[in-house]
Amino acid sequence: VPKKLVTTVSGCADDAVAGLVACNPGLRMLQGHRVVLRDDLSAIRGRVALLSGGGSGHEPAHAGYVGKGMLTGVVAGAVFASPSVGSILAAIRAVAQAGAAGILLIVKNYTGDRLNFGMALERARAEGADVRMVVVGDDCAFTTPGKAGRRGICGTVLIHKVAGALAEAGASLDEIEKKVMAATKVMGTLGLSLSPCSIPGSKPSFQLAEDEMELGLGIHGEAGVRRMKVLPADKAVETMLKHMTDPSNASHLSLTPGESPGMLCAPPNPPGSQSYPAPHPAGSSVVLVVNNLGGLSCLELGIVAGAAVRCLENRGIRIARALVGSFMTALEMAGVSLTLLLVDEELVRLLDAKTTAMAWPNVLAGPATTRREEVPAPREGPRKPQDEPGTGPGTARVERVLQRVCSTLLGMQDKLNELDREAGDGDCGHTHARAAQAIQEWMRSRPPPAAPAQLLSALADVLLEQMGGSSGVLYGLFLTAAAGSLRGRSDSPAWADAMDAGIEAMRRSFPPGLSPGSQTNSHFFQLDSLFAAAQALHSLRSPGADPIQVLAAAVQRAEAAAEATRHMEAAAGRASYIRSSRLDQPDPGAVAVAAVLGAVLQ
Repeated sequence: VPKKLVTTVSGCADDAVAGLVACNPGLRMLQGHRVVLRDDLSAIRGRVALLSGGGSGHEPAHAGYVGKGMLTGVVAGAVFASPSVGSILAAIRAVAQAGAAGILLIVKNYTGDRLNFGMALERARAEGADVRMVVVGDDCAFTTPGKAGRRGICGTVLIHKVAGALAEAGASLDEIEKKVMAATKVMGTLGLSLSPCSIPGSKPSFQLAEDEMELGLGIHGEAGVRRMKVLPADKAVETMLKHMTDPSNASHLSLTPGESPGMLCAPPNPPGSQSYPAPHPAGSSVVLVVNNLGGLSCLELGIVAGAAVRCLENRGIRIARALVGSFMTALEMAGVSLTLLLVDEELVRLLDAKTTAMAWPNVLAGPATTRREEVPAPREGPRKPQDEPGTGPGTARVERVLQRVCSTLLGMQDKLNELDREAGDGDCGHTHARAAQAIQEWMRSRPPPAAPAQLLSALADVLLEQMGGSSGVLYGLFLTAAAGSLRGRSDSPAWADAMDAGIEAMRRSFPPGLSPGSQTNSHFFQLDSLFAAAQALHSLRSPGADPIQVLAAAVQRAEAAAEATRHMEAAAGRASYIRSSRLDQPDPGAVAVAAVLGAVLQ
């Protein structure tokens, strides 16, 4: 059973609602019920009240959308379970007694929700309340119509917003019901997941292999309509949008393409196909919702959002607004859903209207596009000369050495990542591979300078720009300082001086109190290999020293220093936060430095 951070399994829905209300002064609980209401119920006198709800586990839905300009209140059930008729009826009575001029229930199309809200509606009407119900079914997963109809999923949040803006503006119950019913007919949603989810105290609802993803799943952990191999984000988005707009799909949404540079997604619907009409004669205008199903990283969500905007633009679809975030989740499911709502100017205005609901994104209103004009890059200063004639090794030799260094780092990418997982974030191999690829690209664009000072300075620029992480900065510091020491020199002692200058520059970058560069007082292991090699390179200052023999000794010292890091405790970098009892592998940064020196020797 997967781990959950709950106090008790049985009380998790109550605790979640109580926590939300405790942190939001605009919300109140209805005594004796799992019902959340606006704290200013007196403000709805003479206006239509809006109630919604459903099972817990979809946070921030539903209580996150209670506020001025959205819902008047919500009724929460247990996790993935419909709320009780008694609590729904209590919520209806509360807003009716506050003076509401009619009540609209906004319900997702699930059997339990329809039954419980429907029964509460009938009982409230018997008491004299003017209550209506709108059922939202926006799921585009099913290719053939089912008896139960389309499921209500993330598009329901847009209906909350449209209805809330109308109610806040003083619209009648008849008008709100009519307009939100029309909106539900031009809206579609489709989900895609990399993992299942699990109700607290229970096992996952279904299983997915490491290389599989599920298309068209619901928000209660139920499996989807199609299982397929994991696709890159852009291909996954393209697959989703094709499925949503495929005319052979009974639950599809019809989009009218406009002029576009290409057709990445589905073709236009053929004449005579049965689908909802678009409100625009050419080039549909839509609101796009990119919804995190609960466990997707924000990085992945941004990638999916960009791919969705690109794909729609390439069909000539105008994205009037794009909302990206967690709107209706399925616990910890690592997945995403895409919602499209065909809009006209009035719908956009209603979606832009102000609300105090805490989960609605208050972002700058405007269309989404991947074609925004970029801010011009600042002008660079005069570039330094690329070469100093008459000094240093030949360009051909430089290229051979650099290619050997790059191939070495690329070949040990997995090894460095594995070592880094012991004490860091597991990306040391990726970082050094990125540096190697950047150097190779740089060499393809121009011959490397032969002069040592210019070579090291140019390499510093490449690594500082492309490598990233603390390693990129440290290598950049080292190479920049070493280049300064080599300026105008290429004799053997100059390389020993350059090594010392680079290490001293790295030493100065550390916080006060840390003393890197000593195997008896180590704080940043990457420097230990360099420091050990530098001690051996001091022999270059002796007359008649053989550079190859000295370099071979330096490599041996660096490798021994790297191996010795498995017995040390770091005081800087991510490894400094790991208990020393867990560190029993050599440091990947020190191993990489030794490998670079070994490649130079070869």
